[in-house]
This record gives sequence, structure tokens and C-alpha cells, in this order.
Amino acid sequence: MIKKFIRKILGVKDERDPTEPVVLGPEEHGIDLKLVSPNAIRLTQTLQEAGFKAFVVGGAVRDLLLGVKPKDFDIATDATPEQVKKLFRRAFIIGRRFQIVHVMFGQELLEVTTFRGNGSNNAPKDEHGRVLRDNNFGPQHEDAARRDFTINAMYYDPATQSVLDYHGGIADIREKTLRIIGMPEARYREDPVRMLRVVRFAAKLGFTIEPTTRAPIPVMAPLIDNVPAARVFDEMLKLLLSGHALACLKELRSAGLHHGLLPLLDVVLEQPIGMKFVTLALESTDSRVKAGKGVSPGFLFASLLWHQVLEKWTAYRAAGEAPIPALHLAADDVLETQTDNLALQRRIATDMRDIWAMQPRFERRTGKAPYKLLENPRFRAGYDFLLLRCESGELEMEIGEWWTAFYEAEAGERERLVTQANRPAPVAGEKKKRAPRRGPRNRSSEGADAGAGSNAGSSDSAPTVSNIRE
Repeated sequence: MIKKFIRKILGVKDERDPTEPVVLGPEEHGIDLKLVSPNAIRLTQTLQEAGFKAFVVGGAVRDLLLGVKPKDFDIATDATPEQVKKLFRRAFIIGRRFQIVHVMFGQELLEVTTFRGNGSNNAPKDEHGRVLRDNNFGPQHEDAARRDFTINAMYYDPATQSVLDYHGGIADIREKTLRIIGMPEARYREDPVRMLRVVRFAAKLGFTIEPTTRAPIPVMAPLIDNVPAARVFDEMLKLLLSGHALACLKELRSAGLHHGLLPLLDVVLEQPIGMKFVTLALESTDSRVKAGKGVSPGFLFASLLWHQVLEKWTAYRAAGEAPIPALHLAADDVLETQTDNLALQRRIATDMRDIWAMQPRFERRTGKAPYKLLENPRFRAGYDFLLLRCESGELEMEIGEWWTAFYEAEAGERERLVTQANRPAPVAGEKKKRAPRRGPRNRSSEGADAGAGSNAGSSDSAPTVSNIRE
């Protein structure tokens, strides 16, 4: 207070003291307490009753200020991980680079972190400056300074319904600006994944990246190559499942970050059919995420990498390989490269391979082949993928319409469709009869999981291309 008084007497402009937060009450910030998880309230209350500070922090506060119900609630406290663990029956300390505590309430998982101090200067780093391990605890204002963006560095206390803002996050939210805390170059060097987070938040929130925050990204983008592939994959998955995947990929390209993440994606997006295919797949993903439906990562990555497979498949066939072996060789080539680049999990890679392998089988509509394909546990994923190929112009719409009709039909009608598909091609001047189009009905595809072995024939109507498999 004395310092502020002296500055006022001397006419010096008062600057924000980074150790003193701006405190906003409920009438100022407008957070609806009903949007806060009851378990988050219970957890903070338990910590406070034990004599500790405890706040909802980060993205949850940001979403609450935007009037959006957060998907996850993170808690920050001055209690150590061991002290937190002792207070809760189902609490588990995890992490090596950053120790955190996972506290379970039924099926809800809450992540609790201890305030971290400015000890990153002495923390172990690699040759590029990336922090390898940092578990130095400290006061709350240092914890706020350690967070990445101003809009993620606010603390909400459900007990008093007050928001603590150390770095002008409220103002940036109101101005829809994404601003990093501290010197951008130093913060990106500490953790290059922050460059991907900038893109994701900007696209997801519709915010503008502040010029100083954006400027170093194209130059420092290669630092992402030094981050463990599993971390990059996790961030890419968050980006693609954000509900704004298409906007995120466009922002990635604009910021110069796409290289090395999804190699050859530029080539795909510059080809009319490839761009339409990827656009349809991402729009479908965004629609499902916004509708609260699940999305299969295997289907998503199968879509993004399909035109790499298609290019190699064509090359192998031109070299004399039979279609099916050629497709398997092409899939092997792409997956071998991308598994290293993206740290694809085996389960995801298996789903991708199954979806690709089914595609030639959709062109065989003779004898028992269609019936056997219908029994495939991943039929729905392969069928949705086929519809994407048809809509993008890669295949004739007729094949997608035929499979829609076959999928919906009763036994007798299916026999007729197979018979019709096996008729000789019409002679010149004669009109070809097409399978009756039954336009896909409006339906939810919640019941079938592309990777869980669900019964494809259990649904009563056909999916649309927007129904990316769960």
C-alpha cells in the first residue's frame, strides 16, 4: 500500500503487481455456480477444511467465464501431493515430469496439482532448453506465472465464488485474445507443445493470437521434433477431437506447424479429391463432437492418411501386384512411417488397417460376399468410410447407394439387390437400372463401435457419412 501511495504522489503510472491478483466477485465475473462440478466443490472444500488453499484452475475457469460447462475440472492447491493423497480414499500420485494427484469420485476424475514455483532455471533440460523434470513447489503467484496463457491462469474459489486474476486473463477473454505469459521464445523453448496449444485454443475459442505470441512460432516449430512422440500424439488427438478440427488444421498450416505432424498432409489438401475427402471427414468429426457423441481415433486417422495409402496402392497395382496384396503393402508402408511419427497405439493402427482392408470388399457384390461383409464386426466403420469416398467423388455414388439399400433391406430384398448387381452390363443405348435409393435415414450411430466388435446388423436404419464411428 505504501509503495502504491508513493507511486501515486510521484505521478508514476501504476503497473500490475504480478504477486497481487485482481479479485473479482460473482457480480463481476458472472460465473454460474451450477456449471461447477459438485465433486470439484467437494474436493476444494475438503482441502480448505484441512487448512490448505484450493481453487478450480485453468481451462475450467476459462470455460466458466465463457458460460460453457467444462468437461474437466483441475484443482490447484498449496498442499503437497502426499498431503492431498492422505485426504481422499481414491487418490493416486502419478507423473514423473510433473507430479500430480488423480482423485476419483465415482466415474469422475479430478486432477490436483500443487502450486509450482519459479524453479525452471535450475530444472533438468535437454540441449534445446526443454524442461525434462520440474517438481519445485512455490507460492500461488509463481504458479500463475508458470501457466501458459493469461486466459488459463485464473483461479476460482467455489466457497467465496471469487476469481483471482494475476495476468489480465479477464481482459483477454473479453477481447478474445490469446496471449502467452512471459517471453514467448523462452516459454516455447521450455515446452514446444505450447505452440500446438496456441493453435488449438485459438481455433476452438475463435480467439486471435496476440502478434508477439504468434511471431516466433514458424521459426521455433522444429523444436517440436524433440518432444516425445507420445506427447505430440496426445496433443494432436486433443486438437482433432476439439470440435474444431478443420479450423485447427488450417491454423496449423498458417502457423507453419503441420510439417512432421501429419507428413504429406499438404499434398493431400492440395488435391481436389483429397481435400474434399479430408474436409468431409473432419466436418463429420466436428459435428459428432459438438453433438456429444464419441469419435473413433482409428477412423479419424484412417481418413487423414487414406490418400497416402491410395497413392501407394495405385503404385503397387501398376507394378503388377494383385489388388488385395497391393492394399496391404500400401497400408504397411504408411503405418510403418506414421507409427514412428505419431506414436500410434497398436489398437488405433489395427482399426485403421481393418477399415482400409474392407474397401475392396465393398466392390464385390456377388454370391455370399456382401452377406459375409455385413457380418464383419467393423462393418459400420468400413461402410461410413465408403460413404466418404463416394461423397468426395473418389467412387461412384451408385456403390454407396447400393450398400445403403442392402444394409437396410430385409432378407428377400437383399437377394434381389445381389441378383440385380450381378446382371450383365446394359448394351449401348439401353438404360441401366439402378438399385432403389433409400436415402440414409436420420439416426444416431451410438450403438455400434468401430473398434469394439459390435453387431453391425443390429441397427434398424443406415448411417449417414456424418456418423463417424465411436
